[in-house]
Amino acid sequence: MVSERRELVGVTTTVDADMMLAGYPRGLFAMSYSSVLYQWWSPDPRGVLPLDRLRVTRSLAKSCRRHTTSIDKDFDAVLARCADTRRPGGWIDARLAQAYRTLHERGHAHSVEVWDAQGELVGGLFAVTVGGFVSGESMFHLQRDASKVALVALVERLSETGQPVVLDTQWCTPHLASLGVVEVRRRDYQRMVRNVIDSRPVL
Repeated sequence: MVSERRELVGVTTTVDADMMLAGYPRGLFAMSYSSVLYQWWSPDPRGVLPLDRLRVTRSLAKSCRRHTTSIDKDFDAVLARCADTRRPGGWIDARLAQAYRTLHERGHAHSVEVWDAQGELVGGLFAVTVGGFVSGESMFHLQRDASKVALVALVERLSETGQPVVLDTQWCTPHLASLGVVEVRRRDYQRMVRNVIDSRPVL
């Protein structure tokens, strides 16, 4: 669910990887609105997950132990699941999906896969990165907690870098808040992004 305080700042008739890379440092991200329109959003306040504030409950920790995770092992499969048109509120159309694939080829989009004991893909997420900036784009789960397991794996990987990281969740929904996401005013968010955007890539 998207916060009612979201802010639409523009609409375009197309979208591609270059447009998206130009938008992220400015706090803008795209979502498909129809087959011919793309909305560009800049929420105020913005949802951000400080790496040291991720809340891992006992049940989530147990789920983490039951699954294995990987990074960029099957980006296309994760993207396909996230872009499934049967999902409620789906916003990733074919053109956006192609832009994400291009970003992945350029080293700016990465996936986290979650596998069950039988080696089946049961959850995951993908994110766009520029330097120390990480934008969590979408996640999915086929088993309980599987998307949360992916988030835990992402935070652990980012924490291992020892670098300052801005993990952007775009909005702060009640669900995300329960995981540790906080709201940041736009001007503070933009300052945070400027401080990490030119640093060494974290993924």
